[in-house]
Amino acid sequence: MSNGISIVKGILWVLVWFGFMIFYTVLDILIWRKIAPEQSRFLNLITVAICMAIFLNLLVTKTNFKLRLFSNISFLGIVLALGCSVLFYFLLDKGLDPIFEDLFPSSKENYQQIIRLIQISPIVSFFDFCILAPILEEVLMRGFLLDGLSINYGKIVALLISAALFSILHFNIAQIVPSFICGIILGLLYFYTDSIFSCILAHIGYNSISYMMIMLPIYINHLK
Repeated sequence: MSNGISIVKGILWVLVWFGFMIFYTVLDILIWRKIAPEQSRFLNLITVAICMAIFLNLLVTKTNFKLRLFSNISFLGIVLALGCSVLFYFLLDKGLDPIFEDLFPSSKENYQQIIRLIQISPIVSFFDFCILAPILEEVLMRGFLLDGLSINYGKIVALLISAALFSILHFNIAQIVPSFICGIILGLLYFYTDSIFSCILAHIGYNSISYMMIMLPIYINHLK
């Protein structure tokens, strides 16, 4: 990011991605599930990947954003990213998430629905939740928003705004606070390492741990 961005501009680009999310969700519900129910999850994954590619292309071409996925990779950054992955699992999955899910039963049901989707389509779900989502969210939230806002408003304001938008983007009231805390930690990781790769790795690592903890009991039962 060679120039800073305004808060309004940052929010507008988040809304643009929100529009893409609405598009591929509606397409999945109205088209893929009706014409090809057995392949709908795979078709939706392809749609999400295409939407991501279009969105990132728009972000790069319409702004001064520089997509530096593999810049400033270091051993320390990788170690810190993996450490954050483990921290997130115990802090969120084993700590905050159960507390807030008990406070908001409807959100808990939404989470259970996600678990069922993962169990039904494990491979597609892995690429969706553990690869595509972390890449897009980190590029948008840390690479674009956090970096750009920090130039105009300073690191603290940029941290708070990017983390708030990150939590809202999850569309689950029970995950607002946990996702906000996660966004703060990922933002600090980005500032410390100056590497979007570290943030992506931390996010992929955490989602992958959560994914494995969901799938592991199923595989163990199959072996019995």
